[in-house]
Amino acid sequence: MRRPLLLIALLCAEVTFTQVTFAQQSPALNTAKLDSLLTIVEAKDKAMTSIAILKDGKLAYSKAVGYSTITPTVKTPATPDTKYRIGSISKVFTGTMIFQLIEEDKLSLTTPLSNFYPKIPNATKITIANLLNHSSGLFNFTNDSTYSKKLAKAVTHEELLASFNAKPVFEPGAKHEYSNTNFVLLGYIVEKLDKKTYPAALKTRITNKIGLKNTYYGGKINPLNKEANSYLWSGSWQPATETDMTIPAGAGALVSTPADLTKFLDALFNGKLVSEKSVTAMKTMQEGFGMALFMMPFYERQSFGHNGGIDGFQSQASYFPDDKIAVAMISNGVNTSLNTLMIGVLSIVFNRPYAIPTFESITLKSEDLDKYLGVYASPQLPIKITITKKDATLIGQATGQPSFALEATKADEFKLESINVSLTFDPAKGLMTFKQNGATFIMTREKL
Repeated sequence: MRRPLLLIALLCAEVTFTQVTFAQQSPALNTAKLDSLLTIVEAKDKAMTSIAILKDGKLAYSKAVGYSTITPTVKTPATPDTKYRIGSISKVFTGTMIFQLIEEDKLSLTTPLSNFYPKIPNATKITIANLLNHSSGLFNFTNDSTYSKKLAKAVTHEELLASFNAKPVFEPGAKHEYSNTNFVLLGYIVEKLDKKTYPAALKTRITNKIGLKNTYYGGKINPLNKEANSYLWSGSWQPATETDMTIPAGAGALVSTPADLTKFLDALFNGKLVSEKSVTAMKTMQEGFGMALFMMPFYERQSFGHNGGIDGFQSQASYFPDDKIAVAMISNGVNTSLNTLMIGVLSIVFNRPYAIPTFESITLKSEDLDKYLGVYASPQLPIKITITKKDATLIGQATGQPSFALEATKADEFKLESINVSLTFDPAKGLMTFKQNGATFIMTREKL
């Protein structure tokens, strides 16, 4: 079960754009409308983001808005060459290398994990296939309650492996449940079989092979190498935490650009990295899970890809086989729903009716916020939410989590679009209605 709020996950699971059936149209790229969308996104501080669209093997659109680095004295504009952490999109690279090893007869989908890590719980029962499609039952180590306190410190393979000894969530193959643990292990297996580090294997097997010049295993963020820092919105862009990249490993440690991601997906789906048989296995869904890929429908069209989130970075990348179109978006600061932005991009790409959003909000004075301040609790939730203010901005903070700035959208209603949160207040009764992703909780203000 996912937490009902409020932190962006380190490494995300699948994204579904939307799905309704209509007749297909032949896409003709409206670059002016894409520019208009990104212009309003930047002007309204909704995201700092970079987008690339590849069609028939050629880059058709590439644009970045916002800043790669923000300091008290300097703001460095992002460009299409700015490199970002891509989080769980790294899993597609790891999965591709695993299928290359399978094609080389060094591995099979039925190979047990015990061949490499016999001390992992259920290792004799867990297969490579179970790891690839998240049916291993291994506990997702990023869900550990102490994880956020450890993410900035480097770890060794041995230290990370020791953290994987938690009691399994379910028996291997019984069901599917997203776990970053699976792909850290797969990345380690690549290293064992190739007898080289993951970064070296990635170069040999993928990036050098298809000419990805801006994709590699990340380290400490280096702005001088055109690497973006990440930010969270709190009335202005504030620096996010920086995870040490020894932790996400093959599950989420890569750095890339949207253009490189579209080139990678195009190569993957067109036989330049693995066989058609392997791609078919990767995109075959069981309970919504493929092997390193997810199906991401957009109306009548089907795409395959992944999304990612790490620190303040969020990303989505997918390939539409029937249209031979790849689309990738990577953001280093998000103040809205990235999925909603991607739906807008795809609507423009595929010539669907789409009105550029205005992102309207209402302006309140600092004293207008006083009636909402306090600590709110509900017997349905294990946390409390403290509401404070900073100047004319309402600030929320859940127990043990970072604070977040809220945007006033109408009378007594505030939103944090980036994680689909809305708060509606009834000041006279001391109540706050908290909503996120379809869940609703009535919270009561505690008496002072």
